[in-house]
Amino acid sequence: MNGFTLLRHRADQPAFAAYRGDPAIKMYRGNYQIEDHLSPLALLGDPEISERKILFRGDDGMVTFSAELEEAPHGFRLTLSAPAPCDRIFLHLTAQPNEHIWGGGEQMSYLRLNGRRFPIWTSEPGVGRDKTRELTQIMDKEGMAGGDFWTTNYPQPTFLSSHHYAGHYTGSAYSVMDFSKAGRHSFEIWSNRAAFDFIFADDLLQLVGRLSDYFGRPAQLPDWVFDGAIIGLKDGMRSFERLEHIISAGTAVTGLWCEDWIGIRQTSFGRRLFWDWCWSDVRYPELPSRIRDLRRRGIRFLGYVNPYLAIDGGQYQEAARLGYLALRLDSDEPYIVDFGEFDCGIVDFTNPEAALWFADRVIGQEMLDFGLSGWMADFGEYLPTDVRLFDGTDGMLAHNMWPVLWAKVNADAIARRNKQNEALFFMRAGYSGVQAHCPLLWAGDQCVDFSRHDGIGTVITAALSAGLVGNAVSHSDTGGYTSLHGVVRTAELFMRWTDMAAFTPVMRTHEGNRPDDNLQVDSSAEILTHFAVMSQIHAALAPYLRALAGEAQESGLPMQRPMFLHYPGETMFAACQDQYMLGPDMIVAPVIEEGVTSRDVMIPLDNDWIYLWSGQQIAPGMHNIAAPVGAPPVYYRADSAFAPLFRSLRGIRGDLIP
Repeated sequence: MNGFTLLRHRADQPAFAAYRGDPAIKMYRGNYQIEDHLSPLALLGDPEISERKILFRGDDGMVTFSAELEEAPHGFRLTLSAPAPCDRIFLHLTAQPNEHIWGGGEQMSYLRLNGRRFPIWTSEPGVGRDKTRELTQIMDKEGMAGGDFWTTNYPQPTFLSSHHYAGHYTGSAYSVMDFSKAGRHSFEIWSNRAAFDFIFADDLLQLVGRLSDYFGRPAQLPDWVFDGAIIGLKDGMRSFERLEHIISAGTAVTGLWCEDWIGIRQTSFGRRLFWDWCWSDVRYPELPSRIRDLRRRGIRFLGYVNPYLAIDGGQYQEAARLGYLALRLDSDEPYIVDFGEFDCGIVDFTNPEAALWFADRVIGQEMLDFGLSGWMADFGEYLPTDVRLFDGTDGMLAHNMWPVLWAKVNADAIARRNKQNEALFFMRAGYSGVQAHCPLLWAGDQCVDFSRHDGIGTVITAALSAGLVGNAVSHSDTGGYTSLHGVVRTAELFMRWTDMAAFTPVMRTHEGNRPDDNLQVDSSAEILTHFAVMSQIHAALAPYLRALAGEAQESGLPMQRPMFLHYPGETMFAACQDQYMLGPDMIVAPVIEEGVTSRDVMIPLDNDWIYLWSGQQIAPGMHNIAAPVGAPPVYYRADSAFAPLFRSLRGIRGDLIP
């Protein structure tokens, strides 16, 4: 299909292989160490080929491996199987000359996957994510928590090729996508049966749309989300005083997000939350009336929830009494997970009654009925592999799917209250199928710095990679989240992140894990004035952002797009991950390096592009552009229907920045 060979099997270059594995799996607070020792089984010999099936037989005549093809929408399905004792299957595809590969779910370090191997296992991404960095080394010693370039909350066994096709492993077993060897692309699957779907298209834009059709689309974001910034504060009732100060500085505010609405728990990691999902009238004694007052002013109130229950909370006791918790393998006792100085039970979403209880009793009654208009639906990556579930699914198979079940619980809660056009939730964890339920990703817990593998730049890569596999809308914690071992926010970092966030679908701040040690949006007049400017610009972009959201709902195209999606013929864009297109009509090139006041920007070889801050046309090619704080390099198409809107942004900046 599409004029190239995808699958070729020879004895010296096999397309298939079967092994038996001997795994060693260790988990500590969402960080996993996974190793495997492979024992080769009988080598595959000459195949017997029928119209749709390939069989390999051993010396005794018994089938040792089979491969079956069947037609599927926009492509075909390949199903591989082998009898026990096989529990590892390998598929080797033929790589094409000069082929570029993308995908992998939400990748943080590399947009182009060529030359690297990517295990597919949802987990904490780690702190530092660079084995040469001292911070990563410290975190590895403290609890396997340093991470690596491939660790991510949201992996997905899907890749896209510049030859206009996509390959996808349809199961949930631990897997590896390997693009490190010349001439081939490989899947490693920890199972003795695996199905792969291959989807073809005429171009990359069509391919991304077809993948969105394949995985499904969630409800569209509510209109109010685009009307300004969502301000994250976790300061009890004092959050409302601070919000008024932030608004008085000229900030466009559409939401107040107080993740501590359920109370706090202080740990050595920082200010954590009390994981019992109901209003804390101690920390927020006047919350119901404050929510109503904000709503009258057009400002929504958002909270926080995750799928675990602290054992010292009332909801844990309720869930345990009802039999809604996942159990230990060796007893009927609930499985308890250490989340870092406090323990939790796991609500078993394979039990339909438990999923309904969480959707209706917890999210419905305690959050939506209470007045929340949105929330962070955190976590989803921590399901242990040695857990007993209601439906009997093995933990190794359930682990990757857990974020999808969690997303569905949240979406069902909103649907049961008929609030699809009013309420919003956002997630960091994911796997194949989360696209049909989760309307908004956020990029997880970046360090509050400019580091290459865990800082500000990784959120661009995250949005672009996730968007290619069907997640149309993404955003990040403005200013980052993780502050440990002396890594704290600088004013420069916070303002550069603000510059970028203004030109993303959703603009939201976060105080981070150590609020008292880090600069916040209201820490200084300089930071707050700058944030107010950029929030006004973001709010002014609302008509364009709403149009892009509508396009995403219709076509599946992401709001933030890699340059190559519109310019596949310009090879310099294949690995470009430090600038992006916001829809078809804007190019955004944020500053993501510390201490610089200019940066290189690649302008494509087509329509006239206009520099946003001067109104001057810029020629195609590479340019070094001055980039002071408050003026990130942004360009728009001269012939865009939104050109008058884009031109108006210059006035906002000029009015509010001296």
